[in-house]
Amino acid sequence: MKTIYDTATDAGKFMTLLNAFKAAALNETLRGKGPYTVFAPTDEAFTRLPAGSLNVLLKDARKLKAILEYHVVPGTIHAKDLKAGDVKTVEGTPLVVAATQDGRFTVNGAKIVQADIEASNGVIHAIDAVIMPKGTMLAAAA
Repeated sequence: MKTIYDTATDAGKFMTLLNAFKAAALNETLRGKGPYTVFAPTDEAFTRLPAGSLNVLLKDARKLKAILEYHVVPGTIHAKDLKAGDVKTVEGTPLVVAATQDGRFTVNGAKIVQADIEASNGVIHAIDAVIMPKGTMLAAAA
């Protein structure tokens, strides 16, 4: 079985996220021992960010690292184990997991669009939005 990084690469829909992990020098984390649960925004999710904000973010290593680590939770949490409440992230700020009426879950309002993508060092849940730690603002390029 492949690592989270290689599994996400093979999936083909997380390339923007993987490029951001490389830019923040965090790609080895996704190849590391883990285990981790990654709430991974799809490439489509990144298109919903304010225009130019991704380019600005890629140049701010400190903010980029915090945002990326906010998408990673220590340990493996499969969909069947998700429950409403706070989940502590690698960044340190908790995510808020909420149940929807149809029995699915959101993470800080982002819908889990594909759950339980298995990897040797954890699990990936594809989400439809980029989530931000409290107090983090994205600015569009001037």
